[in-house]
Amino acid sequence: MSYKIMVIDDEQMILDMLRVQFELEQYTVITSKSCAEATQKLSLQPDIILLDINMPGMDGISFCQTIRDYVSCPILFLTARIEEADRVAGLRAGGDDYIMKPFSLAELMARVEAHLRRENRIQQKITIRIFDDLVIDYAARSVSLNGQSIDFSRVEFDILEVLSLHPGQVFSRETIYEQVRGLEGTADNAVIKEHIRRIRNKIGVQHIETVWGCGYKWAG
Repeated sequence: MSYKIMVIDDEQMILDMLRVQFELEQYTVITSKSCAEATQKLSLQPDIILLDINMPGMDGISFCQTIRDYVSCPILFLTARIEEADRVAGLRAGGDDYIMKPFSLAELMARVEAHLRRENRIQQKITIRIFDDLVIDYAARSVSLNGQSIDFSRVEFDILEVLSLHPGQVFSRETIYEQVRGLEGTADNAVIKEHIRRIRNKIGVQHIETVWGCGYKWAG
């Protein structure tokens, strides 16, 4: 299967380098040097988006917030920013992952492939689970509480999915990181904690239990 990848970066050298790399792997590559240009090309329906944060005009985080309600594909930030607050802001805006500049092409390719594999698994699922007044539709990636639909970011739903499909099983922050991002790595504790906090605010604290010193589990 040939995937379409959109690369948004104001550095032509990076656009050219990534175009060559992904075309060698049989991707269809869509490039944009600004968020305004990218907006015009979203109709091409990319399967995944690589988005630089530091862009002229509208920055990458603002662009992600703007399009997230109607673009469901994974969005991976390319960023030279290293502050924890920036990483949290990117995920809150609806981003799924971030790649630090300068990055390894091998790692970038692996992360892109991991997110696309996860997308394929999601599309194959036809599962609904009901926990009292909470209903999770894994195929539609939708959640409702007391009959009212609740909006979740992609990463929030991924974490909810991991926990709720395995009631009673304790997941460390590292395991949640690996399950959601598709790669082994050192978990960003602040980011995981922030997502758990936001999920609890939406569905109630009773469903996700903190197991001190270990991680989190789904309490039902």
